[in-house]
Amino acid sequence: MNNNYYAILMAGGVGSRFWPVSTREYPKQFHDLLGSGHTLIQKTFNRLKRFIPAENIYVLTNEIYQDLVMEQLPEIDKSQVIPEPAMRNTGPCILYAALKIQKQNPDALMLVAPSDHWIEDEEAFKNDVTLCFEKSKSESVLCTLGIKPTFPTTGYGYIELEKEEKEEGLRTVKQFREKPDYVTAQSFLEQGNFLWNAGIFIWSARTIIDAFAKYQPEMYSLFKAGIPVLNTEQEAEFIATHYPQAENISIDYAILEHAETTMVLLATFDWNDLGTWGALYDELAENQRRNVVVNGKFISQDAVGNIIHVPEGKLVVLDGLSDYIIVDKEEVLMIVPKSKEQDIKKIRSVVGEKFGKHYV
Repeated sequence: MNNNYYAILMAGGVGSRFWPVSTREYPKQFHDLLGSGHTLIQKTFNRLKRFIPAENIYVLTNEIYQDLVMEQLPEIDKSQVIPEPAMRNTGPCILYAALKIQKQNPDALMLVAPSDHWIEDEEAFKNDVTLCFEKSKSESVLCTLGIKPTFPTTGYGYIELEKEEKEEGLRTVKQFREKPDYVTAQSFLEQGNFLWNAGIFIWSARTIIDAFAKYQPEMYSLFKAGIPVLNTEQEAEFIATHYPQAENISIDYAILEHAETTMVLLATFDWNDLGTWGALYDELAENQRRNVVVNGKFISQDAVGNIIHVPEGKLVVLDGLSDYIIVDKEEVLMIVPKSKEQDIKKIRSVVGEKFGKHYV
């Protein structure tokens, strides 16, 4: 196992589209949404430790989730949990983590990945990441993994490739494209040189820090001042004071859209970001004859295409209901058509405003 390999798990999101299971106090990455016996963050950690030393896997999360991380990942040391004192998107937290890692190991190669995605072929994932690690070791490039789109979704960002390049191996990124409307998404698929942006990045710590120095000099200066105290007892005080001053900006906008050395590898593994109940249904439906039941027992009569998430062992009986999301969690019962799954985030906000944060 290569001791220069490091990983940063992004685990600070709320997962509001998985409400009411995912809440502000206990977000989706800490739930066993797949009914596999492991939570999403546990599955991701286990996938990475197959080829990255466990002691080199860091978790970036909101400071209120530190105890949850330690509870679910008992293999890691508390020093491997990097808490954010304020939510500032992916740009500042990646720079912060890169500086900590580079101070520990100047030759470090970093993988940055969400903690809540579904990847089945773990060997293919390992091979793709390792290929990018080797590229990042020999060249000052910023690598990302792209997913071949299978339908014109408006829920993902896209990566536009240079058309004239060869189609195998790492390719040059022409530009990153925001989540499109449906017509634009259709045109992306027809053009054939667009990939879904999986939000998985690979680079050397040195290269990404140099990129921040070049493209985000103010943010770099803000954090550079704290390098002497990183990985010491004084780090927490510095970060508590300086981190909230950082710009709220994603790594895509901060660095990747500006950098001229951004490359993408077409992933060879199946992938799903598990961003919605519908996405979860798509992953589990094959084995459930069009009704997906997580945790409970199920009897149906003329009911198809539903996803049901209930407490362990609860019996659910459906008659004449099709294509619905049904979630029973403690004080909340939600029944919403799958066609309106994008409205769940808004529903959650309305519930919070009307009945209080206790429910969200």
